[in-house]
Amino acid sequence: MLKKSYRILDVFVKNPTITYLFGEVKDHINSKSESYTYNSLKSFVEEGILTKEKKGGLGIYKIANTSKAISFLSIVAEYKAWNKKNFPIDIILELVKKININFFVLLVTGSYTNGNQTSKSDIDVILIVPNDAKKISSRLRHFCEMNIPSIHLYVFTDEEFKQMLLDEKHNYGKEAVKDNLIFYGAEAYYKILFEAMKNGFSY
Repeated sequence: MLKKSYRILDVFVKNPTITYLFGEVKDHINSKSESYTYNSLKSFVEEGILTKEKKGGLGIYKIANTSKAISFLSIVAEYKAWNKKNFPIDIILELVKKININFFVLLVTGSYTNGNQTSKSDIDVILIVPNDAKKISSRLRHFCEMNIPSIHLYVFTDEEFKQMLLDEKHNYGKEAVKDNLIFYGAEAYYKILFEAMKNGFSY
């Protein structure tokens, strides 16, 4: 069970670049207690996980661009994915067994992220790997095609994925970061994202 206070970080999972007002965070976690929300936010700021600015007397919160903040955010993101309701978790577990490498990021995008899938929907999966993307894609193709529902697999190296984010043209990478579930490698994913943002990417 995820600690109740960690639910506050959930608001930053989808887009860690967005700033939020105190009231927006309170509404997101459906808290009736202003003191609980305030104390939780204060604690995360003191720990260096969130940053706080004041504008017009209002507190504005943002995820800090630090290793500690990314680590905490990653825990929340993966917890959220693994506890997604009406999601075929067993398929992800079987796919992971087939991947058979030590380091990777696994994202699910498309209709399964927001519960809009139908009986005809496939599962859109992105793998981000250190190298040998084509080789890994080829090795997993048969399993993905034969699975029910089928898995639409995209495999990129971490450098390829980062360059997609930095490309001026619209592409699947840019679309994927807007809405996804992060099952594995959330910390590596957020590091790629923050690195791309330092080089001009925004969404």
